[in-house]
Amino acid sequence: MKVKIRGGTVKHGEPSLCSSCAFAAVVKGPRLEDEITRCGHYAVRREVSFAVTSCSVYFHRAHPSLYQMEEIAWVLRSSPSGKKIGFVEARRLKEDERHVLEE
Repeated sequence: MKVKIRGGTVKHGEPSLCSSCAFAAVVKGPRLEDEITRCGHYAVRREVSFAVTSCSVYFHRAHPSLYQMEEIAWVLRSSPSGKKIGFVEARRLKEDERHVLEE
């Protein structure tokens, strides 16, 4: 039986989470040790001098935020009279017609 322990021993050689985080600014030089990483999540940008394996504020830069998903969402509209039925872009709805999700 194979047992997987979460939060156990870190695998060495894995890339830092900062390299794909939306809050990070990573500057790399010509050599492997030439790298500056700064975390922009905090009010004062903090320099990170080690490879991060776990972070409570990590947000993958390739994944859209809730706000971005709401902007591109299509809403299925229907009216009691049956005349206006179909999809509408969320940005075209009036403010009182929008249903905003909590983050």
